[in-house]
This record gives sequence, structure tokens and C-alpha cells, in this order.
Amino acid sequence: MSTSITVTPVADSFLASPQLKRPTFLMCPPEFYNLEYAINPWMAGNVHNTNRDLAFAQWKGIHNVLRGVADVRLLHPEAGCPDMVFLGHGALVHHGIAAVSSFSPAQRQAESKYLRQWLIGQGFLLWDTPQQTAFEGEGDVTFNAEGTELWAAHGVRTCRGAHHHVADAWNVPVHSLHLVDPRFYHLDTCFTPLTDGYVLYYPGAFDSASRAEIEQQFPAEKRIAVSEADATRMACCALNIGRSIFTGEVSKDLAKRLFDAGFDVVQLELSEFIKGGGGAKSLALRLSDLPFTHGKLS
Repeated sequence: MSTSITVTPVADSFLASPQLKRPTFLMCPPEFYNLEYAINPWMAGNVHNTNRDLAFAQWKGIHNVLRGVADVRLLHPEAGCPDMVFLGHGALVHHGIAAVSSFSPAQRQAESKYLRQWLIGQGFLLWDTPQQTAFEGEGDVTFNAEGTELWAAHGVRTCRGAHHHVADAWNVPVHSLHLVDPRFYHLDTCFTPLTDGYVLYYPGAFDSASRAEIEQQFPAEKRIAVSEADATRMACCALNIGRSIFTGEVSKDLAKRLFDAGFDVVQLELSEFIKGGGGAKSLALRLSDLPFTHGKLS
């Protein structure tokens, strides 16, 4: 199959986040995606072990599905940035403000300038994080489903000092969680808030104090805890739009529990990106504000 894709420039009249009428995401085609180094446990053992055609097919799969329920913009891929496809790690966006990442791994630092240029060109206001304050966008910080408070993680990649710095961009409270399992190096690999106050999470990724914080903020009937097997399929690295959840392959048990909670589960083949330590959520940067009220699939 062909491994090229046409990237259509976004019109100059693009309206910043508060004016967006539909869920809107920014994605980057995997033109240069290749595991050239190992900066997380998922990459270890998979260096130079990606199938480029399959990666394109899987990326196009999630791109096409998202276009059915959301607007999807494209950022041009750049040579020398093989992880640029994981655009969700590049920033956190809300109310027309973009908190741009300050990557700790040197291999990813070049990505930020291209995303910055795009965001500035579309009228977003930038909230910069000092280079010494490691922060990796939606990878480690996420809004709750109402967009009124933040959940953030620290451990392997993002430092705790970044949490309040990022929260100050929107003057909202932040819950800080500590990741203790190196496989779950980002918050998006093990925790995502869902519509109507639900949360999808893997308890084993957190220390006891963090698990207690999650349990205090989310009642038992709203907590959907996943097994280690589902967590290692990147089940928690999910995009939630209304009552639809886009994620990788999950167990029948988890799919049923989500269905019983009123969610449609769209399972996607994402094996090539899981090798790099990412799932559905890490492949798309949210540009529009929460909450999302659309996205119920028929």
C-alpha cells in the first residue's frame, strides 16, 4: 500500500478553541515514525522493529473514524522527529490557551517548535513551560470531563513542579498523582476521565496515596478499573467524545462494563504505536473545549 498522505493546510480563518462548534483534534501523520531509540519501557526491545505500512494503515484507521464524529486538523510531519505522531504529548489546550510541552528526553525536544508555530498561526495563546520543568502535555496532564479541574501525574517523565505551573494557565485546581510502575510512564497510559463523572484507570500504576485520591474524587460506581492485561493493551489511553470511547483492543469484560455504563466502545488496531508507548489518546491533540456533548455512534 502507499505510505504517503497529503497534508491539507488549515485555513487562515480557523477560529480558536472557544469558538469551535464540534470536537476538534490535531493529528500528525506517521511519515517518519520509526523506533530509533528507547526512551520508555515499551520501546525497549522494539528499536527498528516497526512496520511502516502497517503504522500508516493503523493511523489512517483512527483518523478516518475520528473524522466521523469530530473535525480533524493535520500538522505536517517533520524529518528528525519520529515520535511527532504522538501529538497528544505536545501540549494541553483549553479555552484557546495551549500549554506547550517541555520534553525531558532530548530526542523529542525538536518537536515543540513545529507545534508552537502551528498553534501561533491559528491564533492560540501559548503558555510556555521552562525547559527545566519537565512536562509532556496531555501525556501527563488532563482535564476532568467538565473542563473545570486538572489531573496530573509525576514520576518518570513529568516533574511535580510542572503541575501548578500548568494549572495556573487556566486558574483551576489540580490533583497530583504519583506513577510508580515504569511501564505506565505517562498519565494517559493508565488514567482518563470520562463523560458523566466516570474514570477509566489502572490502579496498579499509582502509589497508595494516589489511589486514595482517585477513590475520594470518584465514587465506586463511577470508577472503571482495568486489569493489568487491558492496561498493557493501552485500554486507558482512550479518546472519549460524548458517549463514545476510542481505544485499542480490550477484553470482553472491560467492553461489557463500559457498555453497561452507557458507552459505545470503538476498538482500534494500534499495535505499531503501542510498541512506541502510545495509544489512541496520544495520537490526537484535543483543540476544542470540554465537555464534549457529541460523538454518540449509531
